[in-house]
Amino acid sequence: MLSDYLPILVIFLVALFIAVFVIVASGLLGPQRPTKRKLMPYESGMEPIGSAQRRFPIKFNLVAMIFILFDIEVIFFFPYALVYKRLGVFGLIEIGLFMLILLVGFIYIWKKGALEWD
Repeated sequence: MLSDYLPILVIFLVALFIAVFVIVASGLLGPQRPTKRKLMPYESGMEPIGSAQRRFPIKFNLVAMIFILFDIEVIFFFPYALVYKRLGVFGLIEIGLFMLILLVGFIYIWKKGALEWD
């Protein structure tokens, strides 16, 4: 029974070896010339201005959640696209209902102003 999991263990060990090897090799072979500018928290050539922990507007989170929500819902179209001929009229009605629910949700967030960027 455990021999069935041996290939997974081998792949895991190979991946672990490669990860450790790359980290150690880059530490040993990479340039070791730290300067004051390179050791700064933001290596962009500019002096940091203000605190790095400023508050973001909630709009960023709201837009991100809406994007993820609709992105995941669009993924449900792929299985339907693979078998749409076998589903027939029933499948067409089901996907139409699914799209109607998506449309209602989209109109709702549109009317609430969630897509308006200030």
